[in-house]
Amino acid sequence: MTTIPIPHRVAVVTGGARGIGLAIGQWFLDHGYRVALIDRDAATLTAAVDKLQGERGHGLVFGLHCNVADPEEVNSAVGQIDAAFGRIDALVNNAGIAVFKPIGETSFDEWQNVMSVNLSGTFLCSQACVPIMRRSSLQDGGGIVNIASISGLRASTLRVAYGTSKAAIIHLTKQQAVELGTVGIRVNAVAPGPVDTEMAKLVHSVAIRSDYHDVIPLNRYGTVEEIAASVGFLCSPAASYINGQVIAVDGGFESAGVGLPTLRKMKA
Repeated sequence: MTTIPIPHRVAVVTGGARGIGLAIGQWFLDHGYRVALIDRDAATLTAAVDKLQGERGHGLVFGLHCNVADPEEVNSAVGQIDAAFGRIDALVNNAGIAVFKPIGETSFDEWQNVMSVNLSGTFLCSQACVPIMRRSSLQDGGGIVNIASISGLRASTLRVAYGTSKAAIIHLTKQQAVELGTVGIRVNAVAPGPVDTEMAKLVHSVAIRSDYHDVIPLNRYGTVEEIAASVGFLCSPAASYINGQVIAVDGGFESAGVGLPTLRKMKA
């Protein structure tokens, strides 16, 4: 049986101005989607939209300046996407921030800020997009992917707010999958391990990178393109029976458990 592709699918990517979010936007554009990028950094967002559109022409990429932790801004942005594109087939909740401090030095304001952007932002953007997604989800299928983190699956130092927010996103994903699956919207999470972003290059010292390499079986960081490909797959019809799952895209980091350098050196 020949499948006729659905033209003009629309993907919404939050935190889409740089890094993983920008790579996800590029993946969707390369696979025939129109793309709406949401970000609170207006200058970087404008540059990202220009980069993605390139020689493809205008009308395929829409940038919206928005703080995902603000309900009014989210509803306004999603309303503009609906007006411009008329549908949403995929939502990727990628926007996130981090505070890397010891528990005793993490202030309540910092805790709240991380939770507001990472967790509440995921909730708010989903709530706003789902009614639009439902228009076509029963016929064509729809997908939400929440970007969690390996820090939401295993604890680490200096991540009390960030890791807890990502663990909460994983459970939110399961809650959404149970309810939204009944109306044709699948919800899954991708939990990246260490990824070679510009931010990682700035904050990960040579010693930290060496430590990660030692405990990751593939012995390297992931790329933004690898994360994007995983997200794109989960949003595509190829993943039509995958719902409520957490995919660790981490080179085997989470599976490896505790890294013991001496034993790893003895491997065959």
